[in-house]
Amino acid sequence: MKTGYTGKAHLFGKNIDTDQIYPGQYLELVEPEEIARHCLEGADPSFASKLQPGDIVVAGTNFGCGSSREHAAIALKHAGVAAVVAESFARIFYRNAINLALPLLVCKGISSWVESGDTLKIDLEQGTVTNSRTGKVLEGEKLSSYAMNILDKGGIKAIFLDKTRGKTR
Repeated sequence: MKTGYTGKAHLFGKNIDTDQIYPGQYLELVEPEEIARHCLEGADPSFASKLQPGDIVVAGTNFGCGSSREHAAIALKHAGVAAVVAESFARIFYRNAINLALPLLVCKGISSWVESGDTLKIDLEQGTVTNSRTGKVLEGEKLSSYAMNILDKGGIKAIFLDKTRGKTR
C-alpha cells in the first residue's frame, strides 16, 4: 500500500463546502473524468487547469462541509489530487473520501504553515507532513487501521465487490 505522497500544495481557506469542491450545476455528469474537470471550481475556477497529478490540497477547518454528495471526493480523486490535508473535515465528506480511497489527513495548524506551491511530503503511517521549503515537520492525526485498510484495498466498493465474489482482501 502506498502511504507516502509528495506533491505541490494548493492552499484553500476555511469552510470549503461541497458546492465549492464540486458545484451543483454539474450534478448531471456521471463520468469521473467529466466530474474531475470541475474540481474546486467554486473556490478557484482555474484550479483543474493548474493541478498536476499528485498535487496536494491543503485547507483550514471544516473542509467538505455542506451536502453529502460523493461527487466532491470523486472530483478530487479523479482530478489527480494525491491527498487532502486540512485542519478538520466535515464528517460525511471524510467518510465519503476514505470510502472512495482518497487519502485525508487531519493536521492542526497546517493552513498557516504552508504556502501554495510548497512541496509537501505526507507519511500517512506516521501521520506527518514535511514542508520541503522550510524543512519543518508537522504531526497530524494518524488514520485508523480500519481507514488505512479501506485505502489499501482501493475503497469500500472494491472490498464489497471482492466479498460478493468470494474473495478476501
